[in-house]
Amino acid sequence: MTAVSLSPPGRAAAPAARRARRRSAALGVLAWAAGIGFCLPALWMALTSLHSETDAAANPPALTASLTLDGYRAFFGADGGSTPWPSLLNSLSASALSTVLVLLLALPAAYALSIRPVRKWRDVMFFFLSTKMLPVVAGLLPIYLFAKNAGLLDNIWLLVILYTSMNLPIAVWMMQSFLADVPVSIIEAAQVDGARLPTVLARVVAPVAAPGIAATALICFIFSWNELLFARVLTGVAAQTAPVYLTGFVTSQGLFLAQLCAASVVVSLPVLAAGYAAQDKLVQGLSLGAVK
Repeated sequence: MTAVSLSPPGRAAAPAARRARRRSAALGVLAWAAGIGFCLPALWMALTSLHSETDAAANPPALTASLTLDGYRAFFGADGGSTPWPSLLNSLSASALSTVLVLLLALPAAYALSIRPVRKWRDVMFFFLSTKMLPVVAGLLPIYLFAKNAGLLDNIWLLVILYTSMNLPIAVWMMQSFLADVPVSIIEAAQVDGARLPTVLARVVAPVAAPGIAATALICFIFSWNELLFARVLTGVAAQTAPVYLTGFVTSQGLFLAQLCAASVVVSLPVLAAGYAAQDKLVQGLSLGAVK
């Protein structure tokens, strides 16, 4: 004779539900702790930028020190020092122009490698990837000699060309995976209606792959904005970028920590603003193709 359990079904499921809730709560706490850990250095930098140089250099740190905007005043040249605006405008110009050029070149290349694949397209993709295997410093001397002989030293257009060439392989790789999810049927329908390739790219492919294009543009902009090595070697005064300007706060007289933190906060703001404005497109773009 088979024994029959008289316990209600809900009672057996209750411990499993409680374990699931506890596991979810623990993962939530862990995620918050990791997020705070990643944000803590940036918050500390922002707090240090509001201290005087004496309090910023104190050891141990003076957490309760009075707040001041002297670091920001010194950064913006309120005390008669140099102004950062030319460097900020150079960084903005080089980053924005190179990002536009990268998108204009990467979109048709990704179209040819995904929607209308060329022969041996995997070899082409590997070639793009292989260009990132060479250390940047290995190509610094030939590029410097070329720029010197061509009269392009301290020229913002040289940085635009370099940033475009540096970010193009990454952009092609990213956009190839994004464009692979574009339905071929809508492209064929546009071609049946007489649309040529530029029209297909601008009015059909680009709107559908807009999240991926936005994610690619943001990443290329960040890489260009943060680049220091080429800008430090190939520029002087006229084409000096914001990261190069930050190195001026490390002098033989010492490290002006409060001014450096204030400058770092200001230089980080454009990237943070761009990321915040495009955060929905960025999440959508980076998740394209993740789930089939």
